[in-house]
Amino acid sequence: MKIVTRKRVVVTSILLGLLLCLVILISIALGSVRVKPLRSILILFQSVLGLKGVGTETERAIILSLRLPRALLAGLVGAGLSVSGAIFQALLRNPLADPYILGVSSGAALGAVVAIMLGLSAFSIGLPLASFLGALLTILIVFKFGRQDGKIHPNTLLLAGVITGSFLSAVIMFFISISQKEELHTIIFWLMGDFSFSDYETISVILPYISFGFVILYLRARHLNLLLSGEEDALQMGVDVERLKLISYLLASLITAASVSVCGLIGFVGLIIPHSVRLIFGPDHRLLLPASAGVGASFLIASDTLARTLLAPVELPVGVITAAFGGPFFIYLLRTRRVVKTL
Repeated sequence: MKIVTRKRVVVTSILLGLLLCLVILISIALGSVRVKPLRSILILFQSVLGLKGVGTETERAIILSLRLPRALLAGLVGAGLSVSGAIFQALLRNPLADPYILGVSSGAALGAVVAIMLGLSAFSIGLPLASFLGALLTILIVFKFGRQDGKIHPNTLLLAGVITGSFLSAVIMFFISISQKEELHTIIFWLMGDFSFSDYETISVILPYISFGFVILYLRARHLNLLLSGEEDALQMGVDVERLKLISYLLASLITAASVSVCGLIGFVGLIIPHSVRLIFGPDHRLLLPASAGVGASFLIASDTLARTLLAPVELPVGVITAAFGGPFFIYLLRTRRVVKTL
């Protein structure tokens, strides 16, 4: 396994950043309304430079107001879910852990379902706000019942998350069973992931949460590496293990809550991306976290592009695409690479 150096982290991050830019350019060039790829890219670059001259008003609106914010939001959510998945897999010492394992997704979904049934989805901020509040309330409940004697026990916290998530899922099924036909379509589409309401305001709302969470977690990358060797060893190396676990759990949950609040539940991203990146680059969080963010962002943008173009003008939920690619790809990685114990 190669030693992780600052140079390797920087080079890998730059390469993954270039890949992300390429995926974004491809995403804005494709859609149900045909705009020539070169024209799409020129419209984007001229807008960045503050110039005009290429494309009609309709084409500029499609590229700059619809496709670009959608691609940026998908990338932001993909990065957030991937980083959260990497943290949960490390803390729970389980490569099958994902960002939804503590019931955050169920809380967000319940908040969204209640907002839809009350008609709050008609307001631009109504659905994301209700979803975010539902996720935050769930986090508080899980941590309340998941701590014992002031300490976090992963198994107890995991059990509290699973039980809470199961209960909230039952409540969601109850609301779905009594919902009207028009409400049912919106609820089901949201539960499977949807970026159709993307805009720059939504991006500005969740960007601080995801950015703040990522920066704080990355600053603790060395401590997370020590935690992988065992809590006792980490304590002997001067790591405040309980404080580290609490901060990491809370920040990963906050990132997950912010991500799902704007697009619904998108499976497999937070499971397969960090695990795949770990198999390729190793378990060192100094490289694992930025690599997971870059790969996760590119993967979700590509998945969303397929979701809106595969059966255009009909749009598929992005969760269908991530599941279709995620399951087989995860099996492929396990069968073609030598799996080592990295957690």
